[in-house]
Amino acid sequence: MTKTILLTGATDGIGLAAARALAAQGHRLLIHGRSAEKLAAVLAELGPTAKGHLADLSQVSQVAELARDILAEEPRLDVLINNAGVLKAPVTKTPDGLDLRFVVNTLAPYLLCKQLLPIMPADGRILNLSSAAQAPVAIPALMGQEALADMEAYAQSKLALTMFSRHLAQTLPEGPVVIAINPGSLLATNMVREGFGISGNDLSIGAEILARAASDPEFASATGLYFDNDAGRFGPPHTDALDDLKCAQVVEALDKLVALYLSRAP
Repeated sequence: MTKTILLTGATDGIGLAAARALAAQGHRLLIHGRSAEKLAAVLAELGPTAKGHLADLSQVSQVAELARDILAEEPRLDVLINNAGVLKAPVTKTPDGLDLRFVVNTLAPYLLCKQLLPIMPADGRILNLSSAAQAPVAIPALMGQEALADMEAYAQSKLALTMFSRHLAQTLPEGPVVIAINPGSLLATNMVREGFGISGNDLSIGAEILARAASDPEFASATGLYFDNDAGRFGPPHTDALDDLKCAQVVEALDKLVALYLSRAP
Protein backbone atom coordinates (compact mmCIF):
# COMPACT_ATOMS: atom_id res chain seq x y z
CA MET A 1 0.00 0.00 0.00
CA THR A 2 1.29 3.44 -0.95
CA LYS A 3 1.97 5.64 2.09
CA THR A 4 2.55 9.36 2.51
CA ILE A 5 5.84 9.72 4.36
CA LEU A 6 7.55 12.82 5.74
CA LEU A 7 11.31 12.37 5.95
CA THR A 8 13.45 15.09 7.53
CA GLY A 9 17.08 15.58 6.60
CA ALA A 10 16.50 13.86 3.27
CA THR A 11 19.04 15.64 1.08
CA ASP A 12 22.15 13.86 2.41
CA GLY A 13 23.33 10.68 4.10
CA ILE A 14 20.92 8.16 5.54
CA GLY A 15 17.94 10.40 4.77
CA LEU A 16 18.72 10.59 1.07
CA ALA A 17 19.45 6.85 0.86
CA ALA A 18 16.18 6.12 2.68
CA ALA A 19 14.26 8.49 0.38
CA ARG A 20 15.55 6.60 -2.63
CA ALA A 21 14.60 3.26 -1.08
CA LEU A 22 11.12 4.43 -0.10
CA ALA A 23 10.50 6.02 -3.51
CA ALA A 24 11.49 2.75 -5.17
CA GLN A 25 8.75 1.06 -3.11
CA GLY A 26 6.22 3.48 -4.59
CA HIS A 27 5.53 5.66 -1.57
CA ARG A 28 4.63 9.34 -1.79
CA LEU A 29 7.38 11.33 -0.12
CA LEU A 30 7.42 14.69 1.61
CA ILE A 31 11.10 15.59 1.54
CA HIS A 32 12.58 18.05 4.01
CA GLY A 33 15.89 19.84 3.57
CA ARG A 34 17.54 23.09 4.64
CA SER A 35 19.33 23.79 1.34
CA ALA A 36 17.07 24.87 -1.52
CA GLU A 37 19.65 23.71 -4.08
CA LYS A 38 20.03 20.23 -2.58
CA LEU A 39 16.29 19.90 -2.10
CA ALA A 40 15.63 20.74 -5.75
CA ALA A 41 18.19 18.15 -6.88
CA VAL A 42 16.60 15.40 -4.75
CA LEU A 43 13.11 16.24 -5.98
CA ALA A 44 14.29 16.13 -9.59
CA GLU A 45 15.74 12.68 -8.95
CA LEU A 46 12.72 11.27 -7.13
CA GLY A 47 10.14 12.52 -9.62
CA PRO A 48 6.73 14.20 -9.52
CA THR A 49 5.25 12.21 -6.64
CA ALA A 50 7.77 13.73 -4.21
CA LYS A 51 7.17 17.13 -2.63
CA GLY A 52 9.74 19.37 -0.99
CA HIS A 53 9.69 21.36 2.25
CA LEU A 54 12.45 23.83 3.07
CA ALA A 55 13.19 24.57 6.74
CA ASP A 56 16.07 25.12 9.13
CA LEU A 57 15.30 22.79 12.02
CA SER A 58 17.67 24.68 14.31
CA GLN A 59 15.07 27.47 14.43
CA VAL A 60 11.98 26.54 16.41
CA SER A 61 9.83 29.00 14.45
CA GLN A 62 10.74 27.26 11.17
CA VAL A 63 9.95 23.84 12.64
CA ALA A 64 6.51 25.14 13.62
CA GLU A 65 6.03 26.65 10.16
CA LEU A 66 6.97 23.35 8.54
CA ALA A 67 4.33 21.59 10.62
CA ARG A 68 1.73 24.23 9.74
CA ASP A 69 2.45 23.89 6.03
CA ILE A 70 2.05 20.13 6.13
CA LEU A 71 -1.16 20.36 8.15
CA ALA A 72 -2.55 22.82 5.61
CA GLU A 73 -1.58 20.75 2.58
CA GLU A 74 -1.91 17.13 3.65
CA PRO A 75 -5.12 15.41 4.79
CA ARG A 76 -3.17 12.37 6.00
CA LEU A 77 0.38 11.51 7.01
CA ASP A 78 1.08 7.79 7.37
CA VAL A 79 4.70 7.89 8.49
CA LEU A 80 6.87 10.57 10.09
CA ILE A 81 10.60 9.82 10.01
CA ASN A 82 12.61 12.24 12.15
CA ASN A 83 16.00 11.62 10.60
CA ALA A 84 17.71 15.04 10.59
CA GLY A 85 20.55 15.30 13.06
CA VAL A 86 23.72 17.21 13.87
CA LEU A 87 26.89 16.57 15.89
CA LYS A 88 29.33 19.39 15.11
CA ALA A 89 28.88 22.90 13.76
CA PRO A 90 30.91 26.14 13.71
CA VAL A 91 28.31 27.73 16.00
CA THR A 92 26.54 25.45 18.46
CA LYS A 93 24.15 27.95 20.07
CA THR A 94 20.98 28.66 18.12
CA PRO A 95 19.35 32.10 17.67
CA ASP A 96 16.94 30.98 20.40
CA GLY A 97 19.83 30.51 22.84
CA LEU A 98 19.68 26.72 22.89
CA ASP A 99 22.24 24.04 22.08
CA LEU A 100 22.02 23.19 18.39
CA ARG A 101 22.14 19.44 19.04
CA PHE A 102 19.21 19.49 21.45
CA VAL A 103 17.15 21.61 19.04
CA VAL A 104 17.75 19.62 15.85
CA ASN A 105 18.05 16.16 17.40
CA THR A 106 15.37 16.42 20.11
CA LEU A 107 13.17 19.51 20.15
CA ALA A 108 12.42 19.64 16.41
CA PRO A 109 11.36 15.95 16.27
CA TYR A 110 9.26 16.41 19.40
CA LEU A 111 7.46 19.43 18.00
CA LEU A 112 6.81 17.72 14.66
CA CYS A 113 5.43 14.66 16.46
CA LYS A 114 3.05 16.75 18.55
CA GLN A 115 1.92 19.06 15.77
CA LEU A 116 1.35 16.42 13.10
CA LEU A 117 -0.57 13.92 15.23
CA PRO A 118 -3.97 15.26 14.05
CA ILE A 119 -3.38 13.97 10.51
CA MET A 120 -1.77 10.66 11.47
CA PRO A 121 -3.99 7.55 11.48
CA ALA A 122 -4.10 5.00 14.28
CA ASP A 123 -1.99 2.64 12.17
CA GLY A 124 0.53 5.37 11.38
CA ARG A 125 4.18 5.27 12.42
CA ILE A 126 6.54 7.78 14.00
CA LEU A 127 10.16 6.73 13.59
CA ASN A 128 12.69 8.75 15.59
CA LEU A 129 16.36 8.26 14.75
CA SER A 130 18.33 7.66 17.91
CA SER A 131 21.90 6.45 18.23
CA ALA A 132 24.12 3.98 20.02
CA ALA A 133 25.63 7.09 21.61
CA GLN A 134 23.36 7.97 24.53
CA ALA A 135 24.20 9.76 27.78
CA PRO A 136 22.14 10.88 30.82
CA VAL A 137 20.29 14.10 30.07
CA ALA A 138 21.17 17.24 32.02
CA ILE A 139 17.94 19.24 32.03
CA PRO A 140 19.82 22.58 32.36
CA ALA A 141 21.76 21.72 29.18
CA LEU A 142 18.53 20.83 27.40
CA MET A 143 17.09 24.19 28.48
CA GLY A 144 20.12 26.11 27.16
CA GLN A 145 21.48 26.94 30.60
CA GLU A 146 24.62 24.78 30.47
CA ALA A 147 27.20 24.31 27.72
CA LEU A 148 28.35 20.86 26.64
CA ALA A 149 31.11 19.48 24.43
CA ASP A 150 30.05 18.21 21.00
CA MET A 151 29.86 14.48 21.70
CA GLU A 152 28.25 14.92 25.10
CA ALA A 153 25.56 17.20 23.66
CA TYR A 154 24.92 14.75 20.83
CA ALA A 155 24.68 11.72 23.13
CA GLN A 156 22.38 13.53 25.56
CA SER A 157 20.16 14.77 22.74
CA LYS A 158 19.77 11.25 21.36
CA LEU A 159 18.87 9.81 24.76
CA ALA A 160 16.36 12.66 25.25
CA LEU A 161 14.78 11.69 21.92
CA THR A 162 14.64 8.03 22.94
CA MET A 163 13.06 9.01 26.26
CA PHE A 164 10.36 11.21 24.76
CA SER A 165 9.60 8.51 22.19
CA ARG A 166 8.75 6.01 24.91
CA HIS A 167 6.78 8.58 26.89
CA LEU A 168 4.80 9.67 23.81
CA ALA A 169 4.03 6.05 22.94
CA GLN A 170 2.53 5.57 26.40
CA THR A 171 0.14 8.48 25.78
CA LEU A 172 -1.02 7.03 22.45
CA PRO A 173 -2.33 3.52 23.24
CA GLU A 174 -4.50 3.56 20.09
CA GLY A 175 -1.61 4.66 17.86
CA PRO A 176 0.20 5.80 15.90
CA VAL A 177 3.15 3.69 16.99
CA VAL A 178 6.26 5.55 18.14
CA ILE A 179 9.62 3.82 17.78
CA ALA A 180 13.17 5.01 18.47
CA ILE A 181 15.72 3.50 16.09
CA ASN A 182 19.50 3.35 16.14
CA PRO A 183 20.02 3.01 12.36
CA GLY A 184 23.56 1.71 12.76
CA SER A 185 26.80 3.07 14.15
CA LEU A 186 29.34 5.09 12.19
CA LEU A 187 27.56 5.03 8.84
CA ALA A 188 29.03 6.98 5.93
CA THR A 189 27.40 10.32 6.65
CA ASN A 190 28.87 13.81 6.66
CA MET A 191 28.34 13.80 10.42
CA VAL A 192 30.58 10.76 10.85
CA ARG A 193 33.24 12.07 8.48
CA GLU A 194 33.36 15.46 10.21
CA GLY A 195 32.99 14.10 13.74
CA PHE A 196 35.27 11.08 13.62
CA GLY A 197 37.44 11.53 10.52
CA ILE A 198 36.50 8.17 9.00
CA SER A 199 34.63 7.22 5.84
CA GLY A 200 32.05 5.13 7.70
CA ASN A 201 29.99 2.06 6.93
CA ASP A 202 27.57 1.51 4.05
CA LEU A 203 24.62 3.94 4.17
CA SER A 204 22.29 1.23 2.95
CA ILE A 205 22.45 -0.28 6.46
CA GLY A 206 20.54 2.69 7.81
CA ALA A 207 18.34 3.22 4.77
CA GLU A 208 17.14 -0.36 4.73
CA ILE A 209 16.05 -0.37 8.37
CA LEU A 210 14.10 2.86 7.88
CA ALA A 211 12.35 1.45 4.83
CA ARG A 212 11.53 -1.70 6.79
CA ALA A 213 10.28 0.19 9.82
CA ALA A 214 8.02 2.35 7.65
CA SER A 215 5.99 -0.58 6.33
CA ASP A 216 7.03 -3.98 7.70
CA PRO A 217 4.41 -5.71 9.93
CA GLU A 218 7.18 -6.43 12.44
CA PHE A 219 7.02 -2.77 13.49
CA ALA A 220 3.24 -2.37 13.48
CA SER A 221 2.84 -3.09 17.20
CA ALA A 222 6.29 -2.09 18.45
CA THR A 223 5.24 1.20 19.98
CA GLY A 224 7.50 2.50 22.72
CA LEU A 225 10.28 0.09 21.82
CA TYR A 226 13.87 0.73 20.78
CA PHE A 227 15.32 -0.94 17.70
CA ASP A 228 19.10 -1.37 17.74
CA ASN A 229 20.25 -1.95 14.17
CA ASP A 230 23.78 -2.70 15.35
CA ALA A 231 22.29 -5.85 16.90
CA GLY A 232 19.59 -6.21 14.24
CA ARG A 233 16.73 -6.44 16.75
CA PHE A 234 14.62 -4.69 19.35
CA GLY A 235 16.54 -4.33 22.57
CA PRO A 236 16.92 -2.31 25.76
CA PRO A 237 17.76 1.39 25.38
CA HIS A 238 19.80 3.31 27.93
CA THR A 239 18.34 2.59 31.38
CA ASP A 240 17.19 6.21 31.75
CA ALA A 241 14.78 5.65 28.87
CA LEU A 242 13.05 2.99 30.97
CA ASP A 243 12.65 5.34 33.95
CA ASP A 244 9.15 6.87 33.78
CA LEU A 245 10.03 9.76 36.08
CA LYS A 246 13.14 10.76 34.14
CA CYS A 247 11.25 10.49 30.85
CA ALA A 248 8.49 12.71 32.24
CA GLN A 249 11.07 15.30 33.32
CA VAL A 250 12.54 15.43 29.82
CA VAL A 251 9.07 15.81 28.29
CA GLU A 252 8.18 18.55 30.78
CA ALA A 253 11.30 20.46 29.75
CA LEU A 254 10.48 20.03 26.06
CA ASP A 255 6.92 21.22 26.62
CA LYS A 256 8.24 24.34 28.37
CA LEU A 257 10.60 25.08 25.48
CA VAL A 258 7.88 24.57 22.89
CA ALA A 259 5.51 26.89 24.73
CA LEU A 260 8.21 29.53 25.27
CA TYR A 261 9.52 29.71 21.75
CA LEU A 262 6.19 29.37 19.98
CA SER A 263 4.91 32.26 22.07
CA ARG A 264 7.66 34.39 20.53
CA ALA A 265 6.82 33.36 16.96
CA PRO A 266 5.26 36.02 14.71
